[in-house]
Amino acid sequence: MFRAACVQLRSGEDVGENVRAASGLIREAAEGGAQFIATPENTTLMAADADAKLTSSYFMADDPALPAFAALAAELGIHLLIGSVAIKLNETKTANRSILFKPDGRISARYDKIHLFDVELDSGEAYAESATVAGGSQAVLAPTPWGKIGMTVCYDIRFPQLYRTLAMDGAFAFTVPSAFTVPTGTAHWHVLLRARAIENGAFVFAPAQGGTHANGRKTYGHSLIVGPWGEVLAEAGTEPGVIYAEIDPARSAAARAKLPNLRHTRDFDGP
Repeated sequence: MFRAACVQLRSGEDVGENVRAASGLIREAAEGGAQFIATPENTTLMAADADAKLTSSYFMADDPALPAFAALAAELGIHLLIGSVAIKLNETKTANRSILFKPDGRISARYDKIHLFDVELDSGEAYAESATVAGGSQAVLAPTPWGKIGMTVCYDIRFPQLYRTLAMDGAFAFTVPSAFTVPTGTAHWHVLLRARAIENGAFVFAPAQGGTHANGRKTYGHSLIVGPWGEVLAEAGTEPGVIYAEIDPARSAAARAKLPNLRHTRDFDGP
């Protein structure tokens, strides 16, 4: 058993301020007894446009936020998932990278978002993440004292094959740090997260960005922790804050025993 927490943020364009705000809520979560704490996608930067993102991003070795979060994980003795940071790969591309720190401050796992959000919504909002982000190509299982956790980011949630692969390889839980738009969040956020939990008999930790950001962008919020039977264990609103849930990894095994669909997966030919 362990206590998990999702930190909900409203990050802006000031990296230093974003780190300060996130750190304060991470401390609050640790004071609330959380041993595993996760923050949203774009924890350190919600840039106004592609150029601003590239200008404010750093190469992995130079990013000032990472030593700060490493030190915080070590100080608090927690497993700390920084949902994602824009890590510069070259002068035109970043990786949307999720990073898990161990209680000694070292990185135990990192994952680059595979599926990129290139979408035009009916509301008129348009996003072309691939213009400045290089998609990852490797699924990642993070080791923890409680079992393996599958790392994903935001738009990945719409690709169930990724979660099935992670579950088949031993994940009892998934992380889905996100910055969902309001239209897609209103329509799909809860059902997608609950579906991935139910399909795989897994917990889902989904910390989110929420509210109207300084640059005018609006995100859905409603950070969620979902149980392996699809039940919502904790939910935020739209304001920054922390939600908690008690996690028993044995409940994942129990759900999979009740509905052993992972064992019933079969290969098949296409039409």
